[in-house]
Amino acid sequence: MDTRFAISDYHDAQQVTRELDELIKKPLYSISPKRLKQYEEEYYGQKCQKSKEMIDEARDIIPGGVQHNLAFNYPFPLVFTKAQGAHLTDIDGNEYLDFLQAGGPTVLGSNPESVREQVFDVLNTCGPSTGLFHEYEYKLGKKIADSVPTVDKFRMLNSGSEACMAACRAARLATGNKNIVKMGGAYHGWSDALAYGIRVPGSKSILAEGVPNKMTKYTQEFFPNDLDSLERVLRRNKLHGGTAAVFIEPLGPESGTRPLDKDFNKHVERLCRKYGAMFVFDEVVTGFRIGMAGAQGYFGVEPDLTIFGKAITGGYPGAGGVGGKNSVMQHFGAGLDSGSGKKIKKALVGGTMAATPISCVAGYYTLEEIDRTNACQVSGQMGDLLTKGLQDLVKKYNLPFVVFNQGSICHLDNAGTMHYAIDWSKPWTIPTVLKETSIRKKEMEHIGAAYMAEGIVTLAGSRLYTSAAYTPELVQDALNRFERVFKECVQL
Repeated sequence: MDTRFAISDYHDAQQVTRELDELIKKPLYSISPKRLKQYEEEYYGQKCQKSKEMIDEARDIIPGGVQHNLAFNYPFPLVFTKAQGAHLTDIDGNEYLDFLQAGGPTVLGSNPESVREQVFDVLNTCGPSTGLFHEYEYKLGKKIADSVPTVDKFRMLNSGSEACMAACRAARLATGNKNIVKMGGAYHGWSDALAYGIRVPGSKSILAEGVPNKMTKYTQEFFPNDLDSLERVLRRNKLHGGTAAVFIEPLGPESGTRPLDKDFNKHVERLCRKYGAMFVFDEVVTGFRIGMAGAQGYFGVEPDLTIFGKAITGGYPGAGGVGGKNSVMQHFGAGLDSGSGKKIKKALVGGTMAATPISCVAGYYTLEEIDRTNACQVSGQMGDLLTKGLQDLVKKYNLPFVVFNQGSICHLDNAGTMHYAIDWSKPWTIPTVLKETSIRKKEMEHIGAAYMAEGIVTLAGSRLYTSAAYTPELVQDALNRFERVFKECVQL
C-alpha cells in the first residue's frame, strides 16, 4: 500500500472542536459593511461588468442564473473562462488564485496538459461515448483496485450521488437489512433517502425541502464523534429491520468541517462488525486527495464499500463510482454466488453515460500522474503552509477565526455556521438554531466576496483546497491577499 499521504500531522480534533464551540459563542466578526460596499462598487461594479451582464441574462433561462451550487457567490456569480494550474480567469480578464479546485477533484491543478493530450487522442479516435465497452474502463478500474486495498471490484457511475444510491442497494441485498445510518451533518448526495441530517446534525428532514418524510423512513443519523449515539441507533435498528449500512465521511461532516478523532473511524468499523452492517466510506473528497490508498489507508480501516467521485476523472465529467469487496460488489453483476452457488440478486443501477471513453481515459491518466508525481503529498504540504500562514494572520489581527487542515483540505471559519446542531429534546431551540445559521451563512458569503475581490476563489468563504500546482511563492501571494481582507474585519 502506498503510504505517501497528504496529512503530515493529524489535528487535535477535541481542541479544534473547543475552538469552534467558542467561536459560535463569541460576537460575529466579518468584513466591515463599509469595506464590503467598496468591494461591491469598485470591484464587482467596475471590473466584473461582463459577468454581471451574462448572469442577468442567464437568470431568464437558468433558475438562479447558474447550474452548479458552488457557483452561487455574493453579490453575483462570476463567469470563468479559463482554468490552468492554480489560476482561474474570468470573462472580464481578472485573474484569481483557485482554492475551490472544482470542489476538490483537481489534485494536479486545473487542466493538466498530460491528461488533456490523452483526452484529445481518445476524442480523435473514438469520440466521447459509444454506449459500448472501452479498454480504459478496465484500465481505470484496475488502477483504482491496485491503489485501494479494499477494492476488489469497481463499478463506475456518473456521480458521487449515484454511487451512494447504488451502495445503499448493494448493502441491503448483501445484509438483508433495511436501515441506512449516516453521520449527522454529512453529505452523501441529494437522493431522497440520504437527504437527511444534512449540514446541521440533528436536522433530520428539516433542510431537505421537496422530500416527503416517508422517503427517509429507513434512514437515521448519529452525532459526529459520538460512538454512544451511533450504538444507540444500531441497537434500536436490531428490532426494526436491522442496519444495512453505516455511511461516513472519514474526516467528518462536510469534508471535515466538524472534525473527528483520529481513531473514530476504527471504532465505527468495530460497531459495524458487531451489528452486521456494511461499513461504507464516502471518499468522494478524500479519495486520491489524502493519498493513493484513500483516507481508509491513512486511518487503517477496511470498509466494505467505498464511494468515489470528483478525483477519479480529474475534473472531467462522469466522476463517480463504488468499489469494494467481492461479497458485496457481486450484487452489481448477474450470476451465481461463488460460495453457495445460489443466484445473486442484482441491484438496480444504471447510467447510459457512465464510464464513457472520455471519462475513463481522463481518470486513468489523472491517477497515473497523481501517483507518479506524488501529488497528494505535495498538495498536503502546500495545505500545511497555507494553514500555518492563516493561523499567524488570525493571531496578528486578533480575530476569533478557526483555522485547521487535513492535508490539502483547509478550513478557514469566521462564523461557525456548520458547527450548530439541533437537539430534539429541546424543540423550542430549533427556530433559534435555524435563524442563527442563516445569519452566519450570510456573513460567510460576505467575507467570501471580499476574498474573491482580492483574487482568491474559495468554497463558500470557508474551505480551501490546495493542489500540486501550488508553490510556496503562490501560497505567500495568497496570504498577502488574505491579510488585506483580515485588516478590514470588524465585530458586527
